[in-house]
Amino acid sequence: MTITTADNIAVFDQYVIPNYTRYPITLVRGEGSHVWDAEGNRYLDLFPGWGCNILGYCPPGVVRAIQEQVSRLIHVPNTWYTEAQGEFARLLHTHGFGKAFFCNSGAEAVEGAIKLARLATPENRYKIITFHNSFHGRTLGALTATAQPKYHAGLGPLVAGFSYAPFNDLDAVESLVDDETCGILIEPIQGEGGVNIAADDFLAGLRQLADEHGLMLIFDEVQTGMGRTGTWFAYQQWKSRESRAESREPEFGVDRKSLALDSGLSSLDSVCPDIMTLAKGLAGGVACGALIAKDEVATALKPGTHASTFGGNPLAMAAGIATVRMIEEDDLLTNCTEMSDRFAGHIAELAEELSIIEEVRIRGMMIGIDLAIPATPAVKKCMDRGVLVNATHDTVVRLLPAINITAEQVDEGMAVISDVLREMAAEA
Repeated sequence: MTITTADNIAVFDQYVIPNYTRYPITLVRGEGSHVWDAEGNRYLDLFPGWGCNILGYCPPGVVRAIQEQVSRLIHVPNTWYTEAQGEFARLLHTHGFGKAFFCNSGAEAVEGAIKLARLATPENRYKIITFHNSFHGRTLGALTATAQPKYHAGLGPLVAGFSYAPFNDLDAVESLVDDETCGILIEPIQGEGGVNIAADDFLAGLRQLADEHGLMLIFDEVQTGMGRTGTWFAYQQWKSRESRAESREPEFGVDRKSLALDSGLSSLDSVCPDIMTLAKGLAGGVACGALIAKDEVATALKPGTHASTFGGNPLAMAAGIATVRMIEEDDLLTNCTEMSDRFAGHIAELAEELSIIEEVRIRGMMIGIDLAIPATPAVKKCMDRGVLVNATHDTVVRLLPAINITAEQVDEGMAVISDVLREMAAEA
């Protein structure tokens, strides 16, 4: 089917609920870090699929896996065993920890984590502490956990039991803990909040606090998981206080390149959560979410307490297996780290030149360029030059490139971003 963008917009205007702000572009094809519109224009996408396309568009291994699976089984309910679901859970355990429950999205995974935290702690406990500028999803529980009032407007009353602390403020978290608290929910790196990275000892402090009070520590790695930060999961980059003390390392004495090469970093050495949520890049762009829990915690999710009709379906599981295999076989954790350094070099030079750049926050393929002026104009200016980026939290230009991006694509994208920011600085 061939359609012009103008004709497609007319169809949307008539038949699709307008709850998204959409760019006036119809995308029709993608390959790697490039995507094409209905008029044949090509774009370099540095924010592919809002982070879901962690291997770019139509990664060959994922495409083959789906093609093979679709001819055998598309969907069966979870009253049956399937080979693909077991194998994907095993692979995730190999690179992380615990047992998996599969769903379809990050919001679903967070809802499951909220329920599990309540089920795994004494019955009178139901409160969960989250953090300012967090983002956990759009369903009502996940939305309440999202500590940004702009997302709550008009949707009250919200779910009871949530309180909010400043990010990186351990004393504030401790002050909110009471006898009814069951868990702490945090993104190790806040994505939508502006690529805010947890302080060196903050996650270790939360782990200790959770242990002291019998709380579930939940890491929302919907955006940071599956190699996005240069390790399989972001939590593997924060060392526990015990491990740090034994090795006599500085507070964050971890070499990023070594971490990328050591994809099997032991959770015993890391600040390991009790529960972790995954989605976005989990299955290479196919809708898939997961709730991972330590073995002793997972047992609280008994038959009848939680379910997902399409969760763990054979197509998503096959795509997830293929995603893991591509990351392993193509050594993409190393590529992620090397390309992160390349981005950082470009941006550091630009920051020296332009006073509008107030701060740069980078971890793997999570990049936030915080400006002294609104960032939204950068999106259209870059788009007009064939590069797709995102603006978040008013002043942050956000990039979530595919972890298999090439050096040439990094250079191409940064050349455009640099020109755009120079232009914005001149206009400011």
